[in-house]
Amino acid sequence: MKVSAVVVSHGHADELTRSLPALAPQVDETLVIGNLPGSIREIPTGVRTLENPRPLTFAENVNVGIASTTGEYVLVANPDAVAEPDAVAMLAAFADEHPRCGIAGPQMRWPDGTWQPSRRRFPTVRGTVVRRTPLRHLRSPYETQREHYALDERPAVPVQADWMLGAFLLMRRTMLDEIGGWDAGYRHYCEDIDLCYRAAQAGWERWYVPDAVVTHAYAAVIDQRFLSRHTLWHARGMARFVRKHPERLLAL
Repeated sequence: MKVSAVVVSHGHADELTRSLPALAPQVDETLVIGNLPGSIREIPTGVRTLENPRPLTFAENVNVGIASTTGEYVLVANPDAVAEPDAVAMLAAFADEHPRCGIAGPQMRWPDGTWQPSRRRFPTVRGTVVRRTPLRHLRSPYETQREHYALDERPAVPVQADWMLGAFLLMRRTMLDEIGGWDAGYRHYCEDIDLCYRAAQAGWERWYVPDAVVTHAYAAVIDQRFLSRHTLWHARGMARFVRKHPERLLAL
């Protein structure tokens, strides 16, 4: 089996009615994990479902999906990520041609069709402070941190990446086995950064493949408000990332 898709729904039944019909025909098996009651409603024929008896973290759910599928590649996709035709095939074909490609990510676009900065640099201390405190109101991070968001790079051909948003990632199963899957200790944020960082440490490449296109209704909740539970989850996630990878403190 080539590609197994894992979709975690945390109360996103409506979004699944749009994303699953686009995704399921592109993969060999699809598993939808319902993390809350009412998270799954209308499911295309052939899609498997799993209802959690209790909520798990996102990374825990992804690991359950990895263990419950058999594909050579595991695709993790958010319910609000709608893949264009052949997007998955393009990612898998690229990975086939690059045996050290552990993770491949698509070009992401906002629902209005504009480009979304999903390919990013690993975080630095200074950059994180600006993005996650009221300092961001003094000048937008999209102006001051163009390098972090790779805003001046719109590659038309595949290029390597530090990390990419975990909303739609094709991952090689052998890589996942080697690095131990996703870190379930993250509550909700930074687990995709950690995944890519550990992959890099193990010598696996992460590639951005722009011909594969996915529309992503990225909520960016922590960019909208400070002092919310999401802000706390993100702070805890970054603290865990730094505890695991203290060398990143040197990246000011």
